[in-house]
Amino acid sequence: GRYLFLNAITNQLTFPNSHTHYFSCALLSLFSEANSEALQEQITRVLLERLIVNRPHPWGLLVTFIELIRNQSYKFWSHDFVHCSPEIQRLFETVARSCNQTRSQVTGSAGAPPSNIRPEGGDVPAM
Repeated sequence: GRYLFLNAITNQLTFPNSHTHYFSCALLSLFSEANSEALQEQITRVLLERLIVNRPHPWGLLVTFIELIRNQSYKFWSHDFVHCSPEIQRLFETVARSCNQTRSQVTGSAGAPPSNIRPEGGDVPAM
């Protein structure tokens, strides 16, 4: 049941609009407020399953995952499930590199953030 619920939320992470912003914030809030690492792992699994398939990835999915791995308040890289095996750790690092590359392609070669990215380090669109 929970896996299907998280998939339904992830299905809403599409284009830059208030609907996507709401579900991105909801998913990130669920991750940060989770009282078990199993829920955080399941949220990560749902996002990762979408990111390891062929491109193009929905904009909201990329923004949500980038926010999760870059924002220190989520402590993503300190969770045990990220480091459970060398293969999994390499997979996370590869996807993180790919997401950062995709973001730089979106923002341009100069690396200047687009106007809808908050300058204080958060990658959730300002609506």
